[in-house]
Amino acid sequence: MNKQKRFAVILAGCGVFDGTEIHEATLTLLAIAKAGGSYECFAPDKEQTQVINHLTGKLMSEERNVLVESARITRGKIKPLNLYEAEKFDAVIFPGGFGVAKNLSTLAFEGSDCTIDPEVELAVLASVEACIPIGALCIAPALIVKILPGANVTIGKDRETVSIIERMGGNHHETNHAEVIIDEKYKLVTSPCYMLDAHILQIEVGTQNVVDELIKLM
Repeated sequence: MNKQKRFAVILAGCGVFDGTEIHEATLTLLAIAKAGGSYECFAPDKEQTQVINHLTGKLMSEERNVLVESARITRGKIKPLNLYEAEKFDAVIFPGGFGVAKNLSTLAFEGSDCTIDPEVELAVLASVEACIPIGALCIAPALIVKILPGANVTIGKDRETVSIIERMGGNHHETNHAEVIIDEKYKLVTSPCYMLDAHILQIEVGTQNVVDELIKLM
C-alpha cells in the first residue's frame, strides 16, 4: 500500500487583498484530499503589513496577525511557520494572494528589490535541501524566484510582474488557465490561477494540476 502523501501549505493571512487568496487556499486543500494526501498548514506569527476592507478596497487603521488570520481558513488547525520541518513532508505549497507580496515578502512595495521574510526563505531553502517538491500559485512564484536563482516559473501573462521576475533572475513562461510550468532542478511547480482573469472552476483545475504534478515529482 502506498504511503499517504503529506503536504505543507504556507498561508499569508486571510483574504486576497491583504492575505492568502481564499479560493486558491481552499481548493488546494481540496485537491490534496482528492489526491489521497494529507495536509498541515503554517503561517508566520507576525503582524500583517496592511489590513484592507475587502468590501471597499480601502486601507483600514487596525492591526491583525498573519497566523491568527490564516487560522480562519484552516478552522483553527495551523502552526507557526518556524515549526515547519521539511523532512516531515513530501511537498510544500504556497497559495497566492497579496499577502504573499505584503506579508511573506515586500514584493508589493519594492518589486525586484524586495526582501523575503526570513522564516519563509528558510522554509523554501530547507525544502530544496530535503529534495521535496514546491508548488507556488498566482503571485507566489515571484517570491520563489527571489529565493531560488534562475527558477523557471509562470504567473500567466501580466507584463509588469513578468518584468519583476526577470529582473530578479527568474525565467518566466507565459501560460493560460490551469497550465503548469515545472522546473526540474528545483522540483518547482507553478500555475497562474488568479493572476489571470479566472473563474473558480479554472482555479479548481489549476490547483489539482499542481498537486498532481507535485505527486509525480515526489
